[in-house]
Amino acid sequence: MKTGSVTGILVAATLGLLPELPQLFVGHPNEYSAGTVRAADPATGQSPERRSFLQFVKSQADALRGHDTPPAALTEWTTRRTELRTRLLDAWGGFPEEPAPLNAKVLGTLRRDAYHVEKVTFQTLPGVWMTANAYVPDQPGRFPAVLCVHGHWKGAKQDPHVQARCIGLAKLGFFVLAVDAFGAGERGIGKALGEYHGEMVAATLWPIGRPLSGLQVYENQRAVDYLLTRPEVDGDRLGITGASGGGNQSMYAGAFDERFKAVVPVCSVGNYQAYLGAACCMCEVVPGAIQFTEEWGVLSLTAPRALMIISATRDAFQFSVGEAQKSLAFVKPVYQLYDRPASVKHAIFESAHDYNQPMREAMYGWMTLHLKGEGDGTPIAEPEIETEDPETLRCFPGETRPADWMTIPAFAAREARALLDKVDVPASKTQWLATATRLRQVLDQNVLHSTAPHANAVRKASGTAAQQKLVIASESGVELELSHTIGKAPQRAGTIIVLSLEGVATPDTEKLAEAVHESGRRLVTLGLRATGEHAYARDKAGRAPDHNTAEWSLWLGRPLLGQWVLDLRMAITTLKANGYADDHLTVIGVGPAGIVALCAAALDERIDETVTVGTLASFVSDTPFNGQRLGILANGILRDVGDVSHIAALVAPRKLTIIGSVDGAGVPLSDAALATQFTPARHVYEVEQSTTQFSVFPTIDENDIVDKLN
Repeated sequence: MKTGSVTGILVAATLGLLPELPQLFVGHPNEYSAGTVRAADPATGQSPERRSFLQFVKSQADALRGHDTPPAALTEWTTRRTELRTRLLDAWGGFPEEPAPLNAKVLGTLRRDAYHVEKVTFQTLPGVWMTANAYVPDQPGRFPAVLCVHGHWKGAKQDPHVQARCIGLAKLGFFVLAVDAFGAGERGIGKALGEYHGEMVAATLWPIGRPLSGLQVYENQRAVDYLLTRPEVDGDRLGITGASGGGNQSMYAGAFDERFKAVVPVCSVGNYQAYLGAACCMCEVVPGAIQFTEEWGVLSLTAPRALMIISATRDAFQFSVGEAQKSLAFVKPVYQLYDRPASVKHAIFESAHDYNQPMREAMYGWMTLHLKGEGDGTPIAEPEIETEDPETLRCFPGETRPADWMTIPAFAAREARALLDKVDVPASKTQWLATATRLRQVLDQNVLHSTAPHANAVRKASGTAAQQKLVIASESGVELELSHTIGKAPQRAGTIIVLSLEGVATPDTEKLAEAVHESGRRLVTLGLRATGEHAYARDKAGRAPDHNTAEWSLWLGRPLLGQWVLDLRMAITTLKANGYADDHLTVIGVGPAGIVALCAAALDERIDETVTVGTLASFVSDTPFNGQRLGILANGILRDVGDVSHIAALVAPRKLTIIGSVDGAGVPLSDAALATQFTPARHVYEVEQSTTQFSVFPTIDENDIVDKLN
């Protein structure tokens, strides 16, 4: 497993592979209790409807990567290598051109047998501090250094699993730096150890286009920058290792930062297509990676530097020996092109997911050969190790961490506000029309990745003249259920689509649907992909009800938001083609579905009127998102297009009604806050000279909502 919290444990539990992993941090509230992993029903036990989306994403991935071939010549690989590095950096949102000053501080020292431990902090990004422990051998000379990155063990850098390899390396003559990843260890939202940085914590980074996987690579590069300031370190002899989520970090940082001469990812290597059907941590997701590579491509970036992959025979499927060998089948030919076949090795251990003593001893031998030039790379016996209470190693014990500490949500909110400060305010209708044209194209192509509907594709029709049920093909492999009902007599003109991501029959939507029917208008309900009865059964993680399907979609470079917008636009095409919506068409989005409605209306002028009810008012949140869908947080949407209000502005001059919006924590906004939040949209409606078409209301009942429609 690449993570001990969501990825590895959840998947292992789901597949029935790991009955108990008491040493791993079990931070997922639905799947784990303290110290154990609960078995779950295998994915194969799900109904065909609930498996359909997984089958769809697997087929999409196979179409993209199923015909990959290893490079036949070094010149070919050199070209592909350059492109791959560029695409990875773009997927991570780019790195700062100028690094922030490290301003490193040693906050304390622990004297131990043959080494000492320093408690260190340094700045990775402006105002963002990394906590670390430096294990320094008590002998003269300049040492090779190893960066030890942790997985999702509860104690992060302080965890005994991480301590063990740090102590072993230090006693063998290596300078070791163990660091806390952003959002973990001493760098969580709270001050206690044990916090998990995934699901809706890391989700705050998606709208700004700075996924946690990229931030980890950059911060580990800054850790190397710090190592190079230490007089005890030989900067030409650096290595990196970690297990689980730390193995994932080791793979990416080791591939991307060529200052690492030896890279050892442990219990983490498989392939991207094996992720689909699994639950991986947010820190592992590289947006759109399957569009341009498989995992073998990333691993091959390490060539010709030393790479040892450690696998366990009883690990989760996506990190299994067989899946790792699929990647290695492509990696080894790349090393052959460099005439360095001995520089890549696959070490397999009879073990569950771990970084146990035999694995550590294999790593010691590999690092000793490639960083010291000693030995033949075979395992080296581990010195005597005595770990200690994790609290002893903390830079900020107890509650002593500074009150203004930068957390993941705080960082995301700061960066988001800086991006929004740069958004131009249109001064005229002409200026706005040019801006709107550009933003719509960016929203559709760059953010949502194409939502243009194709021709009407009804698969099946049933029902009566008063109520028609249609099954339509939104795209190959995706079927949607659409229901069209004639309004109660006396009937009124107008068709209203009531949209929810919870399914077509929820308490909120049923009341609203009843009000629409009573008004005499035609009612349409639509079951979007991977929602309602078609939702993947093992989808939820923490606060994210669509955690897994949203992540799989992002791997493909097709955010769920874009797929849902496509579904809605295809439904409209079907309605128009079959004469069910020839007049005024309204879309009402309830809760998170309001974002789907706004994006669709921004792109599709066939939608005459749009209403959002209880929808997220802003992608900027100082706290983890609550009551939202991970799928609506498309990567880079705020960076490339703007906030919710800016998307709402793209609906102008057509009618738009915002009712009872909420903040990121799920708290309803006051009237004043609502008015302030939607100032950009109101300004555009003024520029368009259509102010009467834009309204913002506090929460109102279903009948009042329908009464306010045209």
